[in-house]
Amino acid sequence: MTQSVYLMILLLCLRLMCPLTTGIFMEKLTSKMLCVDDNCVCTNSLARAEEDYNASDCRFINIRKGQLIYVYSKLMNEKDSGEFWAASMRVYGEQYEDHMGTVGYFPSSLVSEQHVYQEANKTVPT
Repeated sequence: MTQSVYLMILLLCLRLMCPLTTGIFMEKLTSKMLCVDDNCVCTNSLARAEEDYNASDCRFINIRKGQLIYVYSKLMNEKDSGEFWAASMRVYGEQYEDHMGTVGYFPSSLVSEQHVYQEANKTVPT
């Protein structure tokens, strides 16, 4: 009887660890993006958030109306380009301090570009 209890506990532990070892697979957003350089590390524009946005998963960032955002890449889907942009936060004010340096995607429709530093014209695979 004790062997079967130990076996059940072992199986339960393995099942609980399974998601940790296999990871969570998410659908790829796109296969290409537009960048200024080959590594997508140069800023191509500065945008201001026109609306709040709460991230839907870990690939995205939360943005708040009025925040300035450095844009590094623009994802290209098959229909058009730039549905989602990759960015890093530029934070003004203590209430946004915890988001400083956060990098992730957000919908481009929620921001307005304030200044274009360099045109993103290099197509880079994601």
